Amino acid sequence: MLYTGDIGEQARWIIGPGKKGVLDVKTVALIVAAGRGTRVATTSGAAKQYADLAGRPMLSYAIAAFLDHPGICSVKVVIHRDDEAEYAGVAGTFGDRLTPPVFGGATRQESVLRGLEALAGQAVERVLIHDAARPFVTSSIIEGVLRGLDEHDGAIAAVQVADTLKQVNASGIIAATVPRQTLWRAQTPQGFRFEDILGAHSRAAAEGCSEFTDDASIAEWAGLRVVLTEGSNCNDKITTAEDLEMAQRLMAADTARATEVRTGTGFDVHRFGPGNEVWLCGVPIPHDCRLDGHSDADVGLHALTDAILGAIGDGDIGAHFPPSDPEWKGASSDRFLADAARRVAERAGSIVNVDVTLLCELPKIGPHRDAMRKAIAETLQIDVGRVGVKATTTEGLGFTGRREGIAALASASVRLPVID
Repeated sequence: MLYTGDIGEQARWIIGPGKKGVLDVKTVALIVAAGRGTRVATTSGAAKQYADLAGRPMLSYAIAAFLDHPGICSVKVVIHRDDEAEYAGVAGTFGDRLTPPVFGGATRQESVLRGLEALAGQAVERVLIHDAARPFVTSSIIEGVLRGLDEHDGAIAAVQVADTLKQVNASGIIAATVPRQTLWRAQTPQGFRFEDILGAHSRAAAEGCSEFTDDASIAEWAGLRVVLTEGSNCNDKITTAEDLEMAQRLMAADTARATEVRTGTGFDVHRFGPGNEVWLCGVPIPHDCRLDGHSDADVGLHALTDAILGAIGDGDIGAHFPPSDPEWKGASSDRFLADAARRVAERAGSIVNVDVTLLCELPKIGPHRDAMRKAIAETLQIDVGRVGVKATTTEGLGFTGRREGIAALASASVRLPVID
């Protein structure tokens, strides 16, 4: 029977100012990404969880889904020792709630145990275990598993079998039709009370029981009560090249239907002071003065950072990096821009294009335009063709015309999932 109960008292929402909401129990998502996936060939030769899926590594979708759910405190990924470089490329787009990875073992069961052991001693109360090769996990699926855990030892996403099932003999002749009314296909995430599932996995390893195909089967073997919650056919595991091709088509359709493009703008001004160079759009330019500011006063990157933050509705540069904080004194402004890009990635978004206009009489921007575009593209990890930089004067009018400072205008377009 499918469990569809309401969120219980143990999992009540706590909403605070500026917070999306967290649960009053510490729940961690453990994503298993240590397999080899040899039936799916990637262009780079990497394992299937790093295969390109609509322009992003497959693994990144599962990470983003759990980080975006307010009931998940943090995410830890179990990886293969040979995949450190590939994983670093994925992890770099997320923040501190994606904790350092742990190396897996020879089997999925061993990899999960290593992941659980890495979480021990961190006051984790509940854990959701998920396969990296299920990139289409949704917030509602995660929510269902969390609700199931309110009243049960474990809860797993599952889909009821729809096809007629046949049992055959050794010759392939049908021997019987199997009743399907009580049959379900197990998926992930599979959620458990942390100490319970750690104990079950540890006991299975100690007793040499290694035949389990998922974590729920270990929980059942250990005597835990596990309930089914609603999964989705879209949440099926990508196992073959055909599965990946189908996922590509599904992702293309989902992207067109379930995303929207938002635009933000930014504006910043810095006055000139004594010095011998100015930083503009990530490039140092020799000049007879510098720009005054708490950081490096890169007016172009400041405006662009605000534009990206505006597109995702996440405050402004001063809210995240206050000038009163000595930590940011003299800081390189590409750190601010990279943080804005990280915030986009955390929302499962992508930067479509950015554009900066610099207003100044001097220095001349043209000779440095290509270097500026390249610096911005590298910081945002987008193609340089998506970056525009241009400059204009105010014909001698105003503070820029009097060469008292520089102003910058910026815009950014960001593609984000549609919020219901």
